[in-house]
Amino acid sequence: MTTQPTCEAPILEATINHADDGDIAAIVALWERAGLTRPWNDPHADIALARRGPHSTILVAKEGGALLGTVMVGHDGHRGWVYYLAVEPARQRQGLGSTLLTAAEDWLRARAVPKLMLLVRPDNAEVRAFYHAEGFIEEPRIIFSKRLDEK
Repeated sequence: MTTQPTCEAPILEATINHADDGDIAAIVALWERAGLTRPWNDPHADIALARRGPHSTILVAKEGGALLGTVMVGHDGHRGWVYYLAVEPARQRQGLGSTLLTAAEDWLRARAVPKLMLLVRPDNAEVRAFYHAEGFIEEPRIIFSKRLDEK
């Protein structure tokens, strides 16, 4: 595994750092509470893939050792992508999601990535409103996908 620099930023009473092995169970549990997991995406595999190389990471916000939020960030050499932005339900609407998003943006800027992209399901009005408030615009695109893990 490539060692990545620590990214610390105070948020409320929390700090943001890169996820480590001891965070995995808490990350998966948070993603499940936040409704981000889907049966066809193994969150453990997603975490392992994001942590495997220098082009992606998972940032975690903790307070007193308790995991409060996550954001997975990476890039393909041209565009940055954000996935799994999650905040502990009891701590939502306190600025932590914005702080995590800023940390992801800073991680991408440090790598000279010029554009940040993310995907939101069309029926998720609350999350769409969050990203609009963060300065994101909806771009008319058709997304194609193909499973490579099925035979």
